[in-house]
Amino acid sequence: MVKLKRNSPPAPGDIDQLIHERLRLGIVCALAVHDSLTFTELRDLLQTTDGNLSVQARKLEEAGYVTCQKRFEARKPKTTYKLTAKGRAALEDYLKTLSEMLPPLEQLRHAARESLFARRPLPSEG
Repeated sequence: MVKLKRNSPPAPGDIDQLIHERLRLGIVCALAVHDSLTFTELRDLLQTTDGNLSVQARKLEEAGYVTCQKRFEARKPKTTYKLTAKGRAALEDYLKTLSEMLPPLEQLRHAARESLFARRPLPSEG
């Protein structure tokens, strides 16, 4: 996908909704830092159920963001997932778009410092 440069930040609709869902984002991020992960490793890492992981991983697989290899090891099924080049590019684009939507990090840090020292009224004062 080719994005044109613009002066205004991206709109929320510009973000890749396929990756933006919490569990799918977790899958893609986990696979971005590991060469591959088994179904069980992903499930345990992301603290989700078998069914939920299966559904969300399949959506990523159908989009071409991950590959799924199924085999038997000691007569037990073993499913392994890997991030594809398309999935890595989609994650990078997602992170770039998200970072363009946010204010600069220093601005966020300054706002956080300001809010720490701002006097807030007590419930009894309001």
